[in-house]
Amino acid sequence: MTAIVIVLAYLLGSIPSGIWIGKYFYQTDIRKYGSGNSGTTNTFRVLGKKAGIIVLIMDLLKGSAATLLPIWLGVEIHPLLAGVVAALGHTYPLFAGFKGGKAVATSAGILLAYNPLFFGEAVVAFIIYLYFSRMVSLSSILVCFTAVALSFFFKDWPLTLVTILLTIFIIYRHRSNIYRIRNGTESKVPFGYKSKSAKE
Repeated sequence: MTAIVIVLAYLLGSIPSGIWIGKYFYQTDIRKYGSGNSGTTNTFRVLGKKAGIIVLIMDLLKGSAATLLPIWLGVEIHPLLAGVVAALGHTYPLFAGFKGGKAVATSAGILLAYNPLFFGEAVVAFIIYLYFSRMVSLSSILVCFTAVALSFFFKDWPLTLVTILLTIFIIYRHRSNIYRIRNGTESKVPFGYKSKSAKE
């Protein structure tokens, strides 16, 4: 049953939300436009607000559903472990040639299922960072560090450990964004319009 949960969590994470929504409803492969990324941010920029919100919700739900799998199936493995597997599935998806997104939304979904209060505080921090920076990538990176700091107040060491691991992983996935931030060339919001030339 443990193996089944791990496989299911990975398959959930592997659902390429942005790619499927783009292909089936917009006849557009978002990987050919914008940043070339298949995640939520590029979906917003390439397909617009409606598609972006749908993909955001789907990516959140992937992380949440995977985290809840051990509870639903009565398997004695830590829910966060299943969530992390889903985040890896999102980044290296079976259904998209192992080339996926940067795992921010899916990681947020893990926190939503595991600790809604922690998730809510992280969302508030993200909104504040986004308001002042106008950069989704920078806000995502900053909120990771904030989440690590916040996790200590909950005195839940598995939560802190997983938050640290996800932070390292998300920063690694944002290497190109960090380069553009340093050079002052990173794209800024608002990104609620359809544009096939914007960079993530």
